[in-house]
Amino acid sequence: MKKVLLMIIAVSFLMLESCTNKKEMELEKIIKEVEEQIIPLRKVAAEASWDGSITGDPADFQRYSEASMKMTEVFSDKVVFNKLKALKESGKIEDHILKRELDVLYDSYLSNQADTALLNLIIEKESALEMKYSEFRAIYKGKPINDNKVEEILQKSTNNRDLEEVWRAHKAIGDVVAEDVLEIVRLRNKVAHELGFDNYHTMSLKLSGQDPQEISALFDELDEMTRDGFAALKDEMDEKFSKRYRLPKEKLMPWHYQNRFFQEAPNLYPVELDKYYKGKDLEALTTDFYKSLGMDVESIMKRSDLYPKEKKNQHAYCTDIDGEGDVRVLCNIAQNEQWMSTMLHEFGHAVYALGHDCPENPYILRDAAHTFTTEAVAMLFERLSRNPEWMQLNLGISEQEKNKIKEDCFKSYRLQQLVFSRWTQVVYRFEKEMYANPEQDLNKLWWDIVEKYQMMRRPEGRNSPDWASKIHIALYPCYYHNYQLGALLAAQFQHFIVTNITRTGDMKYDCYTENPKVIGTWLQEYVFKPGMRYEWNDMIEQATGEKLTAKYYKMLFVE
Repeated sequence: MKKVLLMIIAVSFLMLESCTNKKEMELEKIIKEVEEQIIPLRKVAAEASWDGSITGDPADFQRYSEASMKMTEVFSDKVVFNKLKALKESGKIEDHILKRELDVLYDSYLSNQADTALLNLIIEKESALEMKYSEFRAIYKGKPINDNKVEEILQKSTNNRDLEEVWRAHKAIGDVVAEDVLEIVRLRNKVAHELGFDNYHTMSLKLSGQDPQEISALFDELDEMTRDGFAALKDEMDEKFSKRYRLPKEKLMPWHYQNRFFQEAPNLYPVELDKYYKGKDLEALTTDFYKSLGMDVESIMKRSDLYPKEKKNQHAYCTDIDGEGDVRVLCNIAQNEQWMSTMLHEFGHAVYALGHDCPENPYILRDAAHTFTTEAVAMLFERLSRNPEWMQLNLGISEQEKNKIKEDCFKSYRLQQLVFSRWTQVVYRFEKEMYANPEQDLNKLWWDIVEKYQMMRRPEGRNSPDWASKIHIALYPCYYHNYQLGALLAAQFQHFIVTNITRTGDMKYDCYTENPKVIGTWLQEYVFKPGMRYEWNDMIEQATGEKLTAKYYKMLFVE
């Protein structure tokens, strides 16, 4: 009897295992079929988007739109979605990697289960809108100027009329695109409603593995954490700008803060970093730095497009063309500190992408653990452009010069962090409210939020769609808060490096000269190569020993 019972148990286990294996085999078959469709389409779409960003050619944007629509059709397949849903609900997928592939693929299909015609319409309108942003140039004193020139005037001019004119000229893009953006917002919300979500903002967070309530609570905490420190710096800033522009503090306007959106820190402290980068080869500096970490970026550099040209996208980004190592960076380099920082930032994205594109990772998992984890890596490196220790080693500044600017460099960096933190509050809270009710007075909402979090006065009588002048709100929705999460994680990475690898304990000035190859290996093994094999907080815990925390950001910039 005992033997019979044991045989029954054994057979039951075999049947269960067989059933599980069958489910996993079914999933593997689905994944293979999806990849066969998606891989070539992704490459076509990415190359078309890249070409369009460089040339501004409508034909490239059309190619991108068509390939994106075809990918949407693949992910809209309800038969495949229902199979994935059944597999997910079965609980029979036990292999960790397969389970992660299932989770990622399921979310991709879920977000595309709305009406296909609606999804294609959004793609068409987004593509047309991207072209408008790419082609726009501010008209200043009767002539078109690019964003680099706008920034230069805002930073260097002391003529109040000129400052106001160039600021308003840049904001004119808002009037050009606002109705288009609002139409797309409504369409995105329609998709979210069809899929059972309150709105597109909620859907975006949930499908990226983020709890909307947790994110809101975190931003409330960050607001409280940074408010007083920022207010004190803002008052110091206003005192200096009052003298610079010969105006009472209460007369200072948005165009006096040396940036189109007040997202970058103004030059509040007496350190002019741009002069150190005049005549320097930013490409070589970037290549040599990453080489010191054991990361070869020369192949990426060759495929990239790094200098301004007519009709080219004026922003900067990194793109992974095929998930197989074709990684490229778009920049518009000028010889200044900001573009050095941008190069280090974008190539931080690039080495991350190159790392997760390894053959060990299934194609579907060849991506960053989360959007903000790749931002964290980029931010970890971008700060070096204003680190005097790094500048001494790479630019050849003297010991005396280094010591002269050291304190002000960190003050400037701290200011940048606090300024940017308040700016991310604006974008996060505006998007959240906009998607909750796109029919409200968005012009007023924008300036209400700007005044509260950036403590910057709205121009008298201003009633223009300035919110639409920020391309991220239009084309990269519900993304911006990840920059702030990235800043938290960058501080956490920094703490781990100076505590466990370089062992300097120097959160402020460590520039990775001690054991650089070990730092590179740690990043490759624990952050880059895992790709999406683990949920983002699990990856962070494996890499640093802790889940995501704000305490190191607070330690570095607030306390």
